[in-house]
Amino acid sequence: MTFISQDFLDDLLAQEDRLQFPSFDNDTAIALGLILVELGRSRGLPITVNVTRAGQQLFHAALSGTTADNDQWVIRKNAVVMRFGHSSYYMGRRAVLKDIPFHEAMLVDPREYAAHGGAFPIRVAGTGLVGTVTVSGLPQHEDHALVVEAIESFLAKKA
Repeated sequence: MTFISQDFLDDLLAQEDRLQFPSFDNDTAIALGLILVELGRSRGLPITVNVTRAGQQLFHAALSGTTADNDQWVIRKNAVVMRFGHSSYYMGRRAVLKDIPFHEAMLVDPREYAAHGGAFPIRVAGTGLVGTVTVSGLPQHEDHALVVEAIESFLAKKA
């Protein structure tokens, strides 16, 4: 288990600030989703990939080794991002640092919210939170890291 510190949480918040999109439309969602699918395929990862904007699912793919359970994890992780405005990994690690179970601290139903890594906020510069990009299927820190890698790759290509 990763040691959780305030510096670690600050790094996660810095990722969110740094990884913003100039705009985000359906084509952007599909391109981002395809980057994640390619990363997953090239590494043989059993992942489900999901990209949403304004509550609309714009991209969804389930690679070999996933189940319908991964879809439920995606829904619950996305709910965390859309309600609290931060990555599901940040919200879960923040609860660990405070030593208070997430569901108790935030007064949410664990059947509807999963503060486990893998859902990342899609923010448009000058606009704010518009959606989520999510991976499910790996240990939570790996789900989160894969999403970050894909966003970094996408934004680097657009720069």
